[in-house]
Amino acid sequence: MTDTATLTHTAALARLGHALSDETRARVLLSLRDAPAYPSDLAESLGVSRQVMSNQLACLRGCGLVEAVPEGRRTSYRLADELLAPALGDLLRLVLVVDPACCSSEGCTCA
Repeated sequence: MTDTATLTHTAALARLGHALSDETRARVLLSLRDAPAYPSDLAESLGVSRQVMSNQLACLRGCGLVEAVPEGRRTSYRLADELLAPALGDLLRLVLVVDPACCSSEGCTCA
């Protein structure tokens, strides 16, 4: 087997790992799978302050995972690439394989 991973590849994977290492950032990414959202709406739905949300969105932008979309006086955020939504879903399913006790027929206790 030929190793095709370059330093660029490993750096990109490390950025994804950094983004997912924080629960709030992971929740933001999972929320944005469904649709773009405004920071204030994300903050309210995730139960964090607007300042915390601003910091987390800045980190996710820096990692290249979300992008800001100016809409007049407001800015919404969306996943930076359409491939991220299914990839996040795949990662979530993988987590459930690793920790099957997390979700059962009675419901999900992961959160």
